[in-house]
Amino acid sequence: MKEIERYYKVLGLEVGASLEEINQAYRDLAFIWHPDRLPKDNERLLAKAVAKLQEINDAREQLKAHQLVSHPSKTVSTPRETYSSASQSHYNQNSQTYAQRPYYRDWSGADLKGANLKEKDLSGRKLIQADLSYADLSDSFLHKINLEKANLFRANLFRANLLRANLRCANLQQVNLVGADLSGADLSGADLSGAKVRSGNRIMVKLTGTILKGAILPDGSLHR
Repeated sequence: MKEIERYYKVLGLEVGASLEEINQAYRDLAFIWHPDRLPKDNERLLAKAVAKLQEINDAREQLKAHQLVSHPSKTVSTPRETYSSASQSHYNQNSQTYAQRPYYRDWSGADLKGANLKEKDLSGRKLIQADLSYADLSDSFLHKINLEKANLFRANLFRANLLRANLRCANLQQVNLVGADLSGADLSGADLSGAKVRSGNRIMVKLTGTILKGAILPDGSLHR
C-alpha cells in the first residue's frame, strides 16, 4: 500500500483520486517536464527531465492498473466514453471485440469518424488505419501514438501533442494543425494537402526533428 501511496504523491494527488484526476495530473506534469521544452544545451536539466517524465509515466500506469483491479467497472476508458453519437452504432456492433482488448490500447481500424476526443490522453495507443475524419482531437495528448495510414481528413488537431507520433502515410488533408507539436513525429508519405498550419503569415506548428520524406505538403508540393 505504501508503494501505491508513493505513486499518488509523485502525481501530486491524494490517495484515492479518480482515474480522470490521475490522467489530468499526468498531462499537466508531462507538459511541464517534457525535454523538448528545455534548453538543449543543458544536459543536466535534460537528464533530470527525462528521469522525471519516466517517473510520472510509471506512476500513472501503476495507478491505472491498481484501479482496474480495485474498481474494474469504473476505471477502464472504453470507446463508448469517447465516441461521438455518430460512431455509437459502430461501437455497439463491435463491443465484444473491443471488450477483449485490455485497456483498449489497440483501436486499429476503429470507426471514430466525428468523435469528440478533445483533451483525451491517447498516448501510445495503436490506431492503424482508424477513421478519425472530422474528429475533434484539440488539446489531446498523442505522444507516441500510432496513426499509420489513419484517415484524419478535416480532423481538428488544434494544440495537440503529437510528439514522436507515427503518421506514416496518414490522410491529413485539410486537418487543423495550428498550435500542434509534431516534434520527432514521422509523417513519411502522409498527405497534408490543404492542412491548416498558419495563423496569418506565421507557421504555427512545431516541427523539430519531424520526418517529412515523401509527404505532400499543405501547398500540394512533394517533400523530398
